[in-house]
Amino acid sequence: MEFVQIVEFSSTRIDEIRAFSEEFQAQQGSGPGGTASAVFMTADRDTPNRYLVIAQFASYEEAMENSKRPEVTAFAQAVGALCDGPPVFRNLDVVERRGA
Repeated sequence: MEFVQIVEFSSTRIDEIRAFSEEFQAQQGSGPGGTASAVFMTADRDTPNRYLVIAQFASYEEAMENSKRPEVTAFAQAVGALCDGPPVFRNLDVVERRGA
């Protein structure tokens, strides 16, 4: 079953987060986010400085394996230090998909 993880966070340092994310991705050299099949970074139009990262995986198990990778842990800690508070995680099983 496909799986989506949403990470919601607030930060006044989004340019630093984006630069760090691009550097991390370049070092990984595969896929948009390690084992993720797609990753979106979004900005909340209604709340300044609030962002959501949406990562899609083939399965929950694949997402959890990705989370255990030391480089992913280090990335999350570094980005967390640039946030205004702790992130909120949403773990979602895809029960229906329409479109691309």
